[in-house]
Amino acid sequence: MRRRLSQTEIDKIVVAQADDDSAWQKPVFVRRRRSGSFAIPPELAARVAFLARLHRRASTEEWLTRIIRERVELEEAAFGRVKRDLATARGG
Repeated sequence: MRRRLSQTEIDKIVVAQADDDSAWQKPVFVRRRRSGSFAIPPELAARVAFLARLHRRASTEEWLTRIIRERVELEEAAFGRVKRDLATARGG
């Protein structure tokens, strides 16, 4: 059974092979799906536009993307903590 390489070991291999074209597979091209959209109430949209300008963002979409990403990261961290706490409480 092969052991899993650590991130550091993988990084060392990649750096060592970076200039060796024969070490790399054919490039893989991925198409981005159309971006999703959703509707928000006009009053909320106005608040978002105000805050995006306040934070000097180029667009409301850029500001919303940043805010949503931050919120998702917070939620994932909270979920991970709860999951660990439950595992610890169960003795696992």
